[in-house]
Amino acid sequence: MDKHITFVAVLNIGFGALGILIAIASFIAIVGGGLISGDREAIEITSIVGTVIAGFFLVTSIPEIIGGIGLLNRRPWARIVILIVAVLDLFCIPIGTIIGVYEIWVLMQEEAIGILEKKGSV
Repeated sequence: MDKHITFVAVLNIGFGALGILIAIASFIAIVGGGLISGDREAIEITSIVGTVIAGFFLVTSIPEIIGGIGLLNRRPWARIVILIVAVLDLFCIPIGTIIGVYEIWVLMQEEAIGILEKKGSV
């Protein structure tokens, strides 16, 4: 079970980092398109749209990274963070759904709860 917890932690850190890269790339692509056009209105609209999309990816990616790092350090609070992220992952069909089910399965096991509570009390 310890290996499963580590794998879930690494998955979350990896997908969180990927989400941050997507946020940066989408912001650059969207805002860049407006800048290339040279149209003042297009620049304003693409700036707003780019910021909203990049913000969404950042807001959803940062908890994954924080929770993943917490799980690597076997912090009990990280279990709650990753369970919330896993429930949200269920809506990302099909890959996110599979990962979300796996994360929930791992973190709901009594052995996993014991491992995290034991480390948290030390």
